[in-house]
Amino acid sequence: MLTLFYFVVVEQILQGLYSLFEGFRWLQMARRQLALHSGFYVPRVALLCPVKGLEPGLEQNLTALTQFDYVPYEIFFVLAGDTDPASALIERIAAKSKRPVHIVHAGPPQDCGEKVNNLRAAVEQAGAQFEVLVFADSDGRPSRRWLARLVAPLADTDLGATTAFRWLLPSRGGFWSALVSAWNAPIATYLGDHNRNFCWGGGTAIRRDRFEEIRGLEAWYGSVSDDFSLTRAIQNAGFRIAFLPDCLVASPIEADARQVLEFTNRQMIITRVYAPKIWMQALVGHALYCTAVILGIALWAGNLALGLPSLQILLLALLPPVICALRGLLRLIAVFDLMPEWQQQLLRYGWVWTLLAPLAPFLSLYNAVVAAFQRTITWRGMRYQLISSRQTQIVAH
Repeated sequence: MLTLFYFVVVEQILQGLYSLFEGFRWLQMARRQLALHSGFYVPRVALLCPVKGLEPGLEQNLTALTQFDYVPYEIFFVLAGDTDPASALIERIAAKSKRPVHIVHAGPPQDCGEKVNNLRAAVEQAGAQFEVLVFADSDGRPSRRWLARLVAPLADTDLGATTAFRWLLPSRGGFWSALVSAWNAPIATYLGDHNRNFCWGGGTAIRRDRFEEIRGLEAWYGSVSDDFSLTRAIQNAGFRIAFLPDCLVASPIEADARQVLEFTNRQMIITRVYAPKIWMQALVGHALYCTAVILGIALWAGNLALGLPSLQILLLALLPPVICALRGLLRLIAVFDLMPEWQQQLLRYGWVWTLLAPLAPFLSLYNAVVAAFQRTITWRGMRYQLISSRQTQIVAH
């Protein structure tokens, strides 16, 4: 058992040191991106945002989508129908908006995710007069500069798409909101200046002609995951997805244990179906981390009870969590520069992304194990059976 511990903990320490090196590189990349001029490409943009139901902060989130420092864009809010509880709110926001707002009713989905169904309807409604399509989520609150910076790199006609990611911010205190914020943070730094990026549905821009070239609407057929399906279509066509760290989207969150487990399990189950290699990497990586920590503490406690030397075991067992916390600190430093509007909240909750970072892999391991045996998810009140990446069955509304 001791040999196994030494093997696993040494592997985790080496992996952790490499991740620290990657963390420094990510910080440098983020600062380089911030220093770049946003560019002069200002196409006509259709901003598409699916909405379902009322949620905390929804009015502020949707209002932010109408206030970008960007002139030639129109907003398409998409709902399944006019009976949605958010309809009245959207109409009120549309009446106050200085930018044109269209309200699209997509109807109920048929053998695909409701969000995918809504996006398909919005793309068709937008028509060909828009040069660029931008996808946003209703639970994010992007900055005023966000749209211009997300769209500008598409001046490069060889680029497939640009994308961002969310940064979950606890809107109130509470362990579970804090834990899921720490859980989400490492995913942002998975994206970077490389060819492994994926399109995030809450912040992706793509030229309309490129979307048609890759047959984006067909890629969504039978899918519950708008982002993974779009990613696959872009990559299969041989195009690159550029990640823009300066376009991180703040997403205030307030969640209890049930909501956190539902959200994190759903993310991992979707990953298991649409990107099994990423799921397997997560399963193995988090299993090794958790094994090193738990086994080390158990061996230390056992040796301590027997009066045997044990301090070195405890120190080794705590090294991976310490490195994990340091990586969390690097992320926080980067995000502090990337999201100046949220610096006060970032300082207030800085402990979330540092002190809770060592706990997040335990939640991720649980999610990965659940995903190994389950293909049913609940998403905004609807239950889906993920039969495959191209086949979705609606179990219950």
